[in-house]
Formats: sequence, structure tokens, C-alpha cells
Amino acid sequence: MESANAATGPASFLSAFYTSYWWIPAAVLATALAIKLPTIIRLWKDPLLRAVGGLLLLACAVFVFVAPSTIVWVNHVTGVPNISAPWVYSLLTAFCGACLVLIIAWRDGLSERSAPTRRATRWVVSVYGGVIVALWVLFALADVPVERTRDLDTYYANTPFMREEILLYLLAHTTAVLITSRLIWNWIRTGGFDAWLRRGLRFLGVGYALNLAFDAAKLTAVVARWTGNDLDWLSLDVAPALACLSAVSIAVGFILPHAGQYLRERRRIRLAHRELRPLYRLMRSVHGSGVPVVLWASPELRLTRRETFIRDVLLPLARRTDERLGARSYHAALGLGFAPERAKALAAAVVVLDAVDTRPGTEDDRGGEGSGGEPDTTDLLSGIGAVSRALGHPDVIREVRARAMAPGDTMAVTE
Repeated sequence: MESANAATGPASFLSAFYTSYWWIPAAVLATALAIKLPTIIRLWKDPLLRAVGGLLLLACAVFVFVAPSTIVWVNHVTGVPNISAPWVYSLLTAFCGACLVLIIAWRDGLSERSAPTRRATRWVVSVYGGVIVALWVLFALADVPVERTRDLDTYYANTPFMREEILLYLLAHTTAVLITSRLIWNWIRTGGFDAWLRRGLRFLGVGYALNLAFDAAKLTAVVARWTGNDLDWLSLDVAPALACLSAVSIAVGFILPHAGQYLRERRRIRLAHRELRPLYRLMRSVHGSGVPVVLWASPELRLTRRETFIRDVLLPLARRTDERLGARSYHAALGLGFAPERAKALAAAVVVLDAVDTRPGTEDDRGGEGSGGEPDTTDLLSGIGAVSRALGHPDVIREVRARAMAPGDTMAVTE
């Protein structure tokens, strides 16, 4: 039986949406947990990751067990009217404790497990564990025979012991959310965060702010009952909608940094693969064939295969490089106004093109075979990305090469 004073209009629509589609925040939270779970398992000793996992699991459980259909099922299975109330309150209180434990772990970092940190964690666990025990004791003392699936907080707001239980869970939740929200917004203002982490923190901040609004709506409705007024619509309609939005915002806050870093890494890999294309094409013309196409290869594997192919072809080719041409090209690039790192890449590109144009076995006045020693190919092989980017500007390469080979600009580089 629902309250006869339930509001109609937009608020009722939000309430109907929440009660019919309660699995939306649960599904979003479960998705966030599934994304984080592999990392949590792999780095189980990390207190921060354990706290995140516990928080997401508890938040998901709250939305599963707060659904009216689940409430009815739990009450029916146990045979105790309204036993879902202390169970849901306990889950919500445990979520509050998880929020504070997360703050402690986050504040102290990944490696700081000092005595004050351990004491603070134990204090949180003890206090919120004590609140959970008190919730069950108060429920055992209360007389709540009429099952309420949605409006229990306001229906029993004046019932002895149940009144204290409702106030206890709301105060415990408000305290934890207030502390968590304040610290999150302080961190956002401090700066120095990765862009995706900052965005995630903003969503977390909004989520916890919505939690505070949830508490305000619930407490206002309960206090109104104490004073003989009826503001049940705040508890029945507004609070559930706020809880739903809060859960989605918190889940996005945890998902966003992970997803953003994943997308950024994918973009970096694709960009690196694309940047190697000019040098890869040049090495393919030398080798006569390229890397076999593997349709199911991951972006990381494709990048690795391209890099390996380039190095495998470039290593014997580097034996025919002209080190003095490289030095002249470097100074020519500097003379054109390029920065030293850019000039170094342009000079290496000129040397590679010259080695490709030279027939194998030719022994001219070079720094490789012609000098009677092995060339140092370390910089060339490690800087293939910069060399490939330089090859992508053939007009610049031609100008640098022309200046390096011009008789009037030839520079004495021999010692």
C-alpha cells in the first residue's frame, strides 16, 4: 500500500522512472566495478583499489536491494515484515564507511600505510560497524508490522526505536558524504591532476553533492512528520531521483579516468603507427616486401611488428651510412633555423635516404664501411619515429640535403 499523499506531476514521473528502472544505476555501477575489477585483482594489496572496489560493490548492492520488488522478496523469504529496512540501511551505512576508507587511502597515497592511517581506518570501521549493529538492535526493539515498500521512512517516522533508526542511518550517511564531498572538491581545486582524473573527480563531486541533497530531502520529510506536517513527496519522489542521479554520476566518476586513459593510449598507439608510415614505406622498398597483414592483430601488435620490421631492415642498411654527410646535414638543418632535436632527425633522414640510394658493396669515403669501422647506429635505431616524421616532409629533406652537399657549404667535420 502506498501513501495516499504521494505527489503527482513531474515528481511522480521521476519516482515511477526510478522504481521501474532501478536497474539503471545498478547496471552503471556494476559496469564501473567490472572495468575496475581486473586491476583490483591484479593489485589486491593496494588499499586504494580495494576501497574503490568495496565502495562500488556496496553502492550496487544498495540499488539492488532498495528496489520495491527486492524488498518484497526479502521480506517474504525471511517472513519478517520490513526486515529489508535494516538490511538496506546497513548496506548504505557500509557504503558510507567505504567512502571514508577510500578518502583515507586516497589521501595517504598508494604506499603510505603509517600508524595514523591504520588507526583512522580502524576507527571508521569500528564506528560504522557499531552503527550497523545499532540499526539491527533498534529494529528488533521497534514495532513495525505493516510492510512498506517505499514510504517506510515517513510512515514510521514517529514510531519509537524505528524513529531513532531512521535518524541514525541518515546522520551517518550525511556525515560520511559531507566529509567525502568536501575533500573531493578541495582536491579538484589543488591542481596537478591528469585531465581525465580531474574530470572523474568532478563527476564524483557532483555525485556526492547529490547524495547530500538526497539526505536533505529525506531529513526534511522525516522532520515534517515529527511536526505534524506532510512533505512525504520529498522522500517518495525527489530523494529516489536524486539517489539515481548520484549513483550514475559516481559510477561515471570512477569509469571516466580509466576510459580516458585507455582511449588516450589507443590514440597514442595509432598516431605512432601512422607516423612510422614514411620510414616503413622506404624500408619496404629496400626489402622488397612489407609486414604480412594480420586482420585480428591488436593496435599494439601492429605497432610492434612495424617497428621490428623497420629496425630489421635499417640495421644492415645503417652500415652504409655516411657519418660526415650526417654531420653536414645536421649543421645545414641548424642553419635553416631548426631546433637541435629536429635538425638531428632531418640529418638522420638524409643519411638514410643516401644509404638507400647507394648500391651495396660501394666503398666510398663514408663513416660506415668506407671508414673501416662499425658505425654507431644506436641513435638511428632508437629514433625511428623522429626520422619517419622527418621523411614525411620531402621538401625540407631535399633542401637540407642540397645544402649539405653544396661545395660552398661543405663543412670540415673531420678531426
